[in-house]
Amino acid sequence: MEKQIRKPFLGVSNIIRFNWHFYATALIIVISLTAYSVLFPSKFNSIIQIFAACVFFATFNSLFASYYIYDCSNLYSLNWINNLQVTPNAEIVNINAGFDETSNLIQQKYPNSILKVYDFYNPFKHTEISIERARKAYPPYPKTQIIDTTKINIPHQSTDLIFLIFAAHEIRDKQEQISFFTQLKPVLEPDGKIIVVEHNRDFYNFIVYNIGIFHFFSPKRWKSVFKNSELNLIRIEKITPFINVYYLN
Repeated sequence: MEKQIRKPFLGVSNIIRFNWHFYATALIIVISLTAYSVLFPSKFNSIIQIFAACVFFATFNSLFASYYIYDCSNLYSLNWINNLQVTPNAEIVNINAGFDETSNLIQQKYPNSILKVYDFYNPFKHTEISIERARKAYPPYPKTQIIDTTKINIPHQSTDLIFLIFAAHEIRDKQEQISFFTQLKPVLEPDGKIIVVEHNRDFYNFIVYNIGIFHFFSPKRWKSVFKNSELNLIRIEKITPFINVYYLN
């Protein structure tokens, strides 16, 4: 397989590309408020200009942090899993929620492995316009199989390693999350592992994403889901202060 090199600024450019409506709205608000304060001076000018500045800096802060997370960190180099003991010809599963940036990288990381890719995207449940745009821009990994979160149909004791990278939070209902992870447990070989990568609903992500953090879940929520799925949480690691990696078996 030809090695793919991730382009500079790809992460932040994809965010703008798939969420352009949000950034266009922010730009219109800033320009409109600034123009209004200049053309129609009033005693509220300071408040209007401060609000416009807040919108601008919140948007810029979000993009700058996204560049740091997705383009400057070791997230997509996969160096954070260098310590994993992965045997040759290991059976690896990568599960996504409609947008797959990692299967090629995993195959390059473990070229002798047998990689199977599953997608639980459901257009009736997952209605975010950003995912629709991403799916149009990036074709699925070859031989990706569509699954349902309530019935995954992956053979038992068939897999050494399961990846869920920025996918599990797209399952919004807690009981559905528990059901999904409960189904994953018997899929693992006796010494197999599940690796879940997620943003946190916490202070750091609030600074960057503001109310957007409510699209994520707290570490407390994930720990509860894993416990109720009868999975053992081996450890938690961080990729930047914004992202947790949960190792399960």
